[in-house]
Amino acid sequence: MQEKTHISTKHIGQIALPIMLGGIAQNVVNVTDTAFLGNLGDTQVGAAGNAGILYFLLVHTCLGFTTGAQIIMGRRNGEQNYKAIGQLLDQTLYFVIPLALIMFFVMQFLSPALLTEVVSSSSIRSAASDFLNIRSYGILFALIVFAFNAFYIGVTRTRVIMIGTILMSATNVVLDYGLIFGNLGLPEMGIKGAALASVIAEFVAALFIILATVFLARNKRYELFKFRSPDLSVLRSITRISTPIMFQNFITLGSWFVFFMMIEWIGEEELAISHIIKSIYMVMMIPMFGLSTAANTITSNLIGEQRSDQVLPTTWKIVGLSIILTLPLALLSFIFSDDIILLYTENATLLPAAKKTLWVVDISMFFFCVAYIHFNSVTGTGDTMASLAIETINIIIYLGSTALFVTLLEPHIHIVWCAEFIYFTFLGFMAWGYLKYGKWRLKQL
Repeated sequence: MQEKTHISTKHIGQIALPIMLGGIAQNVVNVTDTAFLGNLGDTQVGAAGNAGILYFLLVHTCLGFTTGAQIIMGRRNGEQNYKAIGQLLDQTLYFVIPLALIMFFVMQFLSPALLTEVVSSSSIRSAASDFLNIRSYGILFALIVFAFNAFYIGVTRTRVIMIGTILMSATNVVLDYGLIFGNLGLPEMGIKGAALASVIAEFVAALFIILATVFLARNKRYELFKFRSPDLSVLRSITRISTPIMFQNFITLGSWFVFFMMIEWIGEEELAISHIIKSIYMVMMIPMFGLSTAANTITSNLIGEQRSDQVLPTTWKIVGLSIILTLPLALLSFIFSDDIILLYTENATLLPAAKKTLWVVDISMFFFCVAYIHFNSVTGTGDTMASLAIETINIIIYLGSTALFVTLLEPHIHIVWCAEFIYFTFLGFMAWGYLKYGKWRLKQL
């Protein structure tokens, strides 16, 4: 008798909760990074923020390949073709390891020239270059972790991801405290210390997830670590699904880089405010990100079980859970906005503008929940060309709105952030429309 993917609230929570807890741990790192660097100055916050966006632009472009593999693994898991999942993981590792080396050389040799072109402040540019020079050494470990995460998400067993993320985050926080300020007998390295802490933490996470996968008995049925020879037909299958996601991730993260570049045109204070708000934003996104991952893999598994009619109702169920979990965070953020912002900076002059911007984000979160979970269900169908088209159209709208607010209107920072509403409104309608009326049910993987 074929095992069925449960779509009860409890099962959705079992998939999403470990990712949420891992997200909490990861955001502890984001908060401490911003808070620690905020004690060094606005330049360090802005530099690490901009350099971090560039780093994640490259890393999450590569993540698109593992996401494509994850979608196929989810489909095979729904079909109970377990042996194929081990082969998919092998082929994914064969691809991402050389890709990581390419991205390392890009960051080492091309990012300084890119920063020169897009960052006008020489002090921010210099600090960002120092950060990226060290941070680039972690990309191999990050992509190995992504490959194994794709396996665990695809088979709907996400607890290992949670433990690995918590371990990585704890390592990062401790080393941040030591390496940024010279505590715990470690050298005082400032912004370079934040980068080195992240590299070591990513190595710890990669080592953990490999060892955990080797020793977990439940993984035997997937025939992992057989290290079959490269199979071009499997690689082509993954590449066909993942290439649009790679482009999608590139333009999505690239839009954030452009967004913050436009804000830097207004001023360094506005850039510092925006990176503080981004860090708070990431905390409020935790439930939604965990549940959107659940939407992606549940969609893929349901289609593999030939239960396509349940995809859209399940997506709405996940949206409801996301709104319920996001509401308390948004209310707390709204009520205690002053106190939360002052956790990140001692510069009280930033407070009035930062508070207005945070209120914009509080409201936009509900638009985000509806739009992003529907969008992840679109990706989970395997029709990644459709998700790429939807994202491309909306990024053009988003950046056009941002440019309008920055150049034609009085550039108050909270007004610029109102572009979020425009983006999520269009994204939500387009993703829902595709799930309702699109031809994704005919997609073969």
